[in-house]
Amino acid sequence: MERTLTLRVALTDDLSGVDALLARSYPRLLAPDYPPSVMVTALPVIARARPSLLASGRYYVVVDLAGRILGAGGWSLAAPATEGAASGQQLAGTGHVRHLVTDPAALRKGIAAAIMAEVLGAARIAGVRRMECLSTRTAVPFYAAQGFVVMGAEVDVPLGPGIVFPAVPMQRQL
Repeated sequence: MERTLTLRVALTDDLSGVDALLARSYPRLLAPDYPPSVMVTALPVIARARPSLLASGRYYVVVDLAGRILGAGGWSLAAPATEGAASGQQLAGTGHVRHLVTDPAALRKGIAAAIMAEVLGAARIAGVRRMECLSTRTAVPFYAAQGFVVMGAEVDVPLGPGIVFPAVPMQRQL
């Protein structure tokens, strides 16, 4: 990661900056891997920061010298919802990567890898032995480079009535 960038714990004041990052990143990065029907229904839901994640102390941002957020991501002990499994389930020793994203103009600068290193280190300290994620199709190669392996077939993440987002379940040992 460049020296002009700073990785820090997210603050609740970062909500609008993370929203802006998601809004400029997801449409551009995900479009090659998802049909327009999914993009039009899912983007308004997934391109929103989660206040509870920002307030958790387990969510991080990378900012440039001007304070612009170029990357964000974190982890939780609670699993996100999938079809057939409710949100918030916890399994001892398991953590979950949450909402990891990089600005499209800042790809390949080590931002996501730096956030992932922070996430994995903090999770280890908290006693997590296995980290799971629901990867976008787009991010599977990144997660694989970080030591994650695909756990099975794609799953549908319910986002609202009649709205699902296909994701790839992945995991790695810590």
